[in-house]
Amino acid sequence: MNPVSGEGSSKPRSMAGEPSPADIPPDDKDWTWTLHRRCPDCGYSAAGVTGATVGAVVLKAAERWQSVLARSDVRVRPAPTVWSALEYGCHTRDVMIRMTGRLALMLDEDEPTFPNWDQDETAVAERYWEQDPVTVARQLADTAETTARAFSGVRADQRSRRGMRSNGSQFTVETLSQYFLHDIVHHLHDVDG
Repeated sequence: MNPVSGEGSSKPRSMAGEPSPADIPPDDKDWTWTLHRRCPDCGYSAAGVTGATVGAVVLKAAERWQSVLARSDVRVRPAPTVWSALEYGCHTRDVMIRMTGRLALMLDEDEPTFPNWDQDETAVAERYWEQDPVTVARQLADTAETTARAFSGVRADQRSRRGMRSNGSQFTVETLSQYFLHDIVHHLHDVDG
């Protein structure tokens, strides 16, 4: 069933009545391997990344996103089943929000289980392809500030606090930071940012 329309496999429609872009195949990969190996696509390596470096990387990435989201072709998908730069920008903004929330849970609770988040469902439900790039750029910059402050504010004695996804993947604050940064770096690579 389509999570937006509730009408079986029918595609959601845009405000103008046009069908939404082609469905993106769900990303069902477990990206936790990036904690132990360099990503062959974007070159990211978690080695050497600490909670103290997260804030600077997030702010620099948000700066680079401003140029990406100002491109004239920001809504154009490079292939029918690959997100546009706008869609990746929306996703990056939302990843920052989710990871900041997960960090807060880890600091406030003992070994919490994170609420599930279906990124693909969110992209459709929030109609990423229709969002305003100027608004997304502003939201991304604001969210990056909040995220950078949150991760930079983690004390050394909090870096080993633990949390887990519902699938059992366990993180410390330190490994969550490393995992999160891969997402930020990788999506800039996806859009040649």
